[in-house]
Amino acid sequence: MYSIAIDGPAGAGKSTIAKTIAKKLEFIYVDTGAMYRAMALYFIRHQIDPSDENAINQACPDIHVSIAYENGIQQVLLNGENVNGQIRTEEVGNMASKTSAYKMVRVTLLDLQRNLAKTSNILMDGRDIGTNVLPNANLKIYLTASSKVRAKRRYDELVEKGVKADFDQIEQDIIVRDHQDMEREIAPLKKAEDAVLVDSSDMTIEEVVNTVIDAFEKVK
Repeated sequence: MYSIAIDGPAGAGKSTIAKTIAKKLEFIYVDTGAMYRAMALYFIRHQIDPSDENAINQACPDIHVSIAYENGIQQVLLNGENVNGQIRTEEVGNMASKTSAYKMVRVTLLDLQRNLAKTSNILMDGRDIGTNVLPNANLKIYLTASSKVRAKRRYDELVEKGVKADFDQIEQDIIVRDHQDMEREIAPLKKAEDAVLVDSSDMTIEEVVNTVIDAFEKVK
């Protein structure tokens, strides 16, 4: 079995790149961020304060996140409910960034993520895949871009959907989320020592995809 780990900050394009590469290589794509977002959605629905670690810990045993695939596309199930269409809001993203810092939240999902890698060729993206979830991955990529570039991508994405967006606020949210992800005590976002650094600020999607596939060809 082959595994590719792609880590990087919010808005670096991990999901877009990972999905494209997985399709080309015929790997299963695992979006770990979506799993944390599903848990975050549960916390929001149950009005749990993200700063109340005890309440978060008490809720975790009641949360069951699973993955299903329909036509090769990952579906995230929260206690049996498909929540793919509800986990991409800014509110859920911000809640996920805060609550994913807690050990109990990460432990809840860790076994599921690791077990997926035992059964299939997978490409997994997230914040701590190469450093924590799949430390023995065949290839590790750290994908990043400047905060301005990442904010512009998110801004364009929202505008295209007809959502009113504030560029400066989006960039500020990204900077705050970077800080939360990099400074958290449990499995912080950082580049694995043996990861290939890819800065996509001035690269097209195709160029990033080709860079990663070329790196994989060298290690497989």
